[in-house]
Amino acid sequence: MGASQSKTDAAPKVIHSATPVEFSQDVVDYLSDRMASPETTPERQSTLDNHIRSRIQAEIQTLRAEEEKVRQEIQHALEKENLDREIDSTSENGGVSQGDAAAKNSATLIGDLEEIRAKVDRYQARRQLGDFPSVKEAGEAVVSCYRSNESTPLECWKQVAQFKAAVADAETQYLASLR
Repeated sequence: MGASQSKTDAAPKVIHSATPVEFSQDVVDYLSDRMASPETTPERQSTLDNHIRSRIQAEIQTLRAEEEKVRQEIQHALEKENLDREIDSTSENGGVSQGDAAAKNSATLIGDLEEIRAKVDRYQARRQLGDFPSVKEAGEAVVSCYRSNESTPLECWKQVAQFKAAVADAETQYLASLR
């Protein structure tokens, strides 16, 4: 049962056909030309080149993705190492406990500085308008004059001159406060 398949015959079997197999001269010439010149056809070469280019591009994208992943891992490890170093240096030098050192790392301090800068900028913006009420009053006087004299805006020259003077005075006061 299956033993005959495992045995190999010493003599190969040749089957002879009663009708002869013939090929046209075109097929024989084509095959002989292919055997004589092993070069690939331009169409085949173009296909091979495109396939190779696509595989190279895919490999480059894979390598770039892996490189970015490794770069992020390195950056994360360095951040952790720097954070550990800061915690160790603050606990050794300043006598600060580990809980306080963790709360005072550089990332937290940078965030706190940004918050303080934003608050100072908001305060400065509010203070600038509040410190110069004469400018605000003169501006309102110009607006009300223009509204009451829509057809003859040149009648408001006095209010415009007062507004210009108030702005000039505010500028000098502001520049003096910066010195």
